[in-house]
Amino acid sequence: MPQERDDAAPFGRMLTAMVTPMTADGAVDYDGAARLAAYLVDHQRNDGLVVSGTTGESPTTTDAEDERLLRTVIEAVGDRAHVVAGVGTNNTVHTLKLARQAEAAGADGLLVVTPYYNKPPQEGLARHFTTVADATGLPVMLYDIPGRTGTPIAPETLLRLAEHPRIIAVKDAKGDLFAASRVMAETDLVFYSGDDALNLPWLSLGAAGFVSVVGHVVGADLHEMIDAYLGGDVDRARRIHRRLIPVITAIMTRTQGVIAAKAALSLVGQPGGAVRPPLVDATPEFTAALREDLIAGGVKVLEGP
Repeated sequence: MPQERDDAAPFGRMLTAMVTPMTADGAVDYDGAARLAAYLVDHQRNDGLVVSGTTGESPTTTDAEDERLLRTVIEAVGDRAHVVAGVGTNNTVHTLKLARQAEAAGADGLLVVTPYYNKPPQEGLARHFTTVADATGLPVMLYDIPGRTGTPIAPETLLRLAEHPRIIAVKDAKGDLFAASRVMAETDLVFYSGDDALNLPWLSLGAAGFVSVVGHVVGADLHEMIDAYLGGDVDRARRIHRRLIPVITAIMTRTQGVIAAKAALSLVGQPGGAVRPPLVDATPEFTAALREDLIAGGVKVLEGP
């Protein structure tokens, strides 16, 4: 059942870009995905989940796996959270197929990343996003991450796209806070932090919340930070931000994010499992250091060997 939408935070405030749990041989662990989704919502206070984003290893999952995974997560969380389907590719026709598939499966919204590698011009981006938004009745969150895609969404393009009634939000991992401030001032687009290191600064600019990776293990803390900031207790929000620095540093800067997130989940006893090539599983040395960083950030980890 689709979630009721709050215009100020249409996909919720605390979202995690969920990993796709896998077995040791690289098959999707659907039972694990259901358990993880419930854990993220019921214990880590996520009011939204992104399924089959980059953190979900979407470059290596099939369309059929994406559909089953989405249905699995929707069934697991029911109406307790918004479920947003990652459908972005660098092929508009394929993206349209995934968007329609997600709508049929019951998604609450679509996350559409900038087409990567082929580096379309801004006119191409505008047409791509508009075509996808026209294809379903679902609200769309654009995903602006030029470090991965090679192409930023220019502010002028965002101003243009904001005129579309179903393009309502932006997950920003571009880090140009001033450019985003201009877009927020001139449109109704809702911004979400897509960079855990900048979560607190984004709140100061008026972002609705976060689409996080570290939310796998500190989602409840991040939700508390949002509540504190919006409640006027900026000092408390700042203290939470500073306490989480070791966690963010370890997961977001020391290796690839999916690898680190799955290693972190293993340390708290939640499903994550293996990664698919060309990614490689975390080394024992990395996992041992990650354990210490999680503990420093206040995360309760399983007893060591």
